[in-house]
Amino acid sequence: MNILVVGLSHKTATVAVRERVAFAPTAMERPLHELLALPAISEAIIVSTCNRVELYATSREPEAALSQMRRFLTSYHGLEAGSLDENLYEYQGEEAIRHVFRVASSLDSMVIGEPQILGQIKTSYGYAAEFKTAGLILNRFLHKAFSVAKRVRTETAIAGNAVSVAFAAVELARKIFGTLEGKTVLLIGAGEMCELAARHFINNGVSQVHVTNRTFERAVKLAEEFKGRAIAFDDFPDHLHQIDIVLTSTGASTFILGPKKVEEVIKQRKNKPMFFIDIAVPRDIDPRVNDVANVYLYDVDDLQGVIAANLKERHKEAKKAEGIIEEEIVAFDRWLATLDVVPTIVALRSRFEEIRRAEVDKTFGAALKNLGDKERRSVEALTSAIINKLLHAPITLLKQEQNDDSTDSSVHAVRTLFNLEPPKPEGKLEDLDDSAENQ
Repeated sequence: MNILVVGLSHKTATVAVRERVAFAPTAMERPLHELLALPAISEAIIVSTCNRVELYATSREPEAALSQMRRFLTSYHGLEAGSLDENLYEYQGEEAIRHVFRVASSLDSMVIGEPQILGQIKTSYGYAAEFKTAGLILNRFLHKAFSVAKRVRTETAIAGNAVSVAFAAVELARKIFGTLEGKTVLLIGAGEMCELAARHFINNGVSQVHVTNRTFERAVKLAEEFKGRAIAFDDFPDHLHQIDIVLTSTGASTFILGPKKVEEVIKQRKNKPMFFIDIAVPRDIDPRVNDVANVYLYDVDDLQGVIAANLKERHKEAKKAEGIIEEEIVAFDRWLATLDVVPTIVALRSRFEEIRRAEVDKTFGAALKNLGDKERRSVEALTSAIINKLLHAPITLLKQEQNDDSTDSSVHAVRTLFNLEPPKPEGKLEDLDDSAENQ
């Protein structure tokens, strides 16, 4: 069974491309079931964040499955076939395992060591578990990815020298305004990233924090936490002239702010500069806002340059993390290979017994049809003993090699030689307890 990955990220696609293939977190059932329904796919998980959209799957037909996964990404979002080819990457087998371990450990993130990605993958896994699109292999695989990420954070300082998208936004604001003393911030959205940004802004001298959200109660709660002010979502445009810094991160599917309104606001502010940070995917603010005089608009892609200066120490720690991941890949590969050993042994015994039974019955029905019960039992015992001796060597080899890198090739060789059907490991989420994380 092969583990497969097809996806795109901030490294291969702009935010404009990523937002076209983003999956809404509140509507994952349909895409998960459609992905699982593809002929070559056995299990499926979809990860969709600001910086990446990735499909994880298992299959015994990797090339067919990868092709179907690529087509799914375009067809589901109504895009022209092949339009994402230059943006997509795909991995299978060990490379797929390495990629997911690196993503979960935040080695592939825009900000190396940031903690958000692990929570996002856990959420994605939760949807797959809820809608029953992850089976034995992906269940174990994702649990292992979580434990690898935990080990990386425990054994390295990759999460040190705090940097994040929110922190980068603060650094940019300081460069634009010189100081944040006395500045007013509006958070549009009340999620984790907005909360983190608010803490950074307050720690850097911002005087007031306003919060708006489609769910007003959530805005009130966050505003109270920072001794700020909650604003009804429909009313926030009327308050923009009082705001110096706007950070937006909503789940809106269309722009919530355009250049015309911002021009009006700048006039009200008598051309005092404004700083907009749009970290939503799809974007909340029309990119043309950046053409308005005295307005500075940055999206998630623009933050990369700011972040780079804070990453030198984390890159050093990343080398240690890569070593941990290589160790864990070997361990998981061994477990994955053993999935086929027991079914192969069972299938091999069944095939030999099927042949033995057919030949014995044919012989009893012809040349030895006059044998008594005692003689028949002797023939049965004799043929069974011969089969057991013939099977002893290959079965012993398979059992001994369960912890060796050669297991997969041995299983394949035995199945090919004796024309055995591919094994079909099955498992349910409830069969996998938390102990899987430590194995």
